[in-house]
Amino acid sequence: MKGRTADLVSRYMVLTKETMPMLARTSHMHWPIRNNHCFQRVVLDAVCGGVWYDYVPQPAYKHLTQDQAAKAVELCEAILSGVTDLGVLNQQSLAWRGKRRVIKKTDLGNGPSSQR
Repeated sequence: MKGRTADLVSRYMVLTKETMPMLARTSHMHWPIRNNHCFQRVVLDAVCGGVWYDYVPQPAYKHLTQDQAAKAVELCEAILSGVTDLGVLNQQSLAWRGKRRVIKKTDLGNGPSSQR
């Protein structure tokens, strides 16, 4: 996915702040998270391959590169379409933060998050 960085960041923000939280609350999605900041944590951690703020200055939306923003949008869309398992990504994010067991790369499944 190509595009201007600002456009990609804007799309990422809409997906993580509005679309995904709304679907988590109102649809049949059985996602382990519901809040916008949790979606942002999981997506950015997956894009960065670790705790995002070790790689990107805060606030992330002001400092994402075009490549990071494109990967974030691609990952959000893969989660929304069911290609990528949000539960697995959440567990990996928590593991990177020392809050859960470590996930092997082979457990991450198919999709943009596993293609690092």
